[in-house]
Amino acid sequence: MRAVSEGGAGPQGAARRPELLRVRGRSVAWVPPLLLLVAIVSVDFKTSSDFRILSWIVLVPGIAAAICGVWGTAVFAVLAPATYLAADAALPHEYQAGIPDLVLAGIGGVLATLACVVRVRGEQRMLHIQDVAETIRRTVLRPLPPGWGGLEHAEVYLAADSEARVGGDFYDIQTGLYGTRVILGDVQGKGLAAVEAAAALLGTFREAGYHEPDLATVAQRLEVRMQRQIRMRTALGGQDDDRFATAVLIGFPDDEPDAVDALLLGHECPLVVGPDGVRSLPPGRHGLPLGLGELDPVDGPPPVHRVSLRPGETLLLTTDGVTEARDGEDVFFPLATEVAAGVAADPGIAQPRRLVDFVRDGTLRHCGGHLADDTTVFAVRRRRTGVGNTDGIGRKES
Repeated sequence: MRAVSEGGAGPQGAARRPELLRVRGRSVAWVPPLLLLVAIVSVDFKTSSDFRILSWIVLVPGIAAAICGVWGTAVFAVLAPATYLAADAALPHEYQAGIPDLVLAGIGGVLATLACVVRVRGEQRMLHIQDVAETIRRTVLRPLPPGWGGLEHAEVYLAADSEARVGGDFYDIQTGLYGTRVILGDVQGKGLAAVEAAAALLGTFREAGYHEPDLATVAQRLEVRMQRQIRMRTALGGQDDDRFATAVLIGFPDDEPDAVDALLLGHECPLVVGPDGVRSLPPGRHGLPLGLGELDPVDGPPPVHRVSLRPGETLLLTTDGVTEARDGEDVFFPLATEVAAGVAADPGIAQPRRLVDFVRDGTLRHCGGHLADDTTVFAVRRRRTGVGNTDGIGRKES
């Protein structure tokens, strides 16, 4: 499983060096090279002069370089030739290997120590890169507090590249003057350019989602922002003239607690999952993906669909990493069918946290854990204990 929550960053985002062979929190990486050292000496003493393996002691610092730290490797680099010297001197003169193998053990220890230095520096560099990626991820996909905006929500992001840990998928919940808004989207392409576009769109959504009274206006602001992003990247010499982003906007209006507003911009329709089954949002005219609005023959933004929700129903939003996940026979993951079967067997799956886990596990099982694209699963519904803006800022009085 590839998830951005996994990795080498600590609670505060600081990278930590991975420790090998730990028992109850203590490193025992020194045990294998020490056992090898003892085994070589023991076997050498118990075999005849025709089978001398004392020179194999040069392997000990090499093994230490692979699993120990620099100081641990340096200790074995000194211990190996010292042990060789002592063991060789304990043998009768006619069986002694002499200086050449001792020099070999010494040179091997020096080279092993240098190799360990290179290995540790490479690990530190990789951990630093992972820490930067984790910081970027937490900036773009900020943590969402439980119950934020009066919503019960759960989300999971699986990166196709487990080392990159961040891609073009994005989501957020924004409280505002006119209710709580939710966005989920997917920027076309990969790499830092896709991450930059996702960050730009999220920044615009967080401002427009707070201030604008109409969800369609939020969509227009996002379209303008994407067009500006494309022009800027193209002017800088990037190949972004064909970049776009699909998105779905969901509004939870304060004036109608049993309904949601939905606006789709080239994205697949969310599913409404409840204890009684699964249904899709009603079809209708949807907008083009963000960045392609100039190609829309219809003047004006797409209409906002208001959908009534029954108690216990949850909105399930996913990116195409879910619906386009393929199995060994190149068959797409049947999301709606799988969720419907799961709810029929256990209606409790309609709860956001369980629903997200169910879809994540089903997707990974379907594709054998080999994700071809970044994958986001987001489930949200209104809390029965409280609705609307929870940040206490800018609440409009009725």
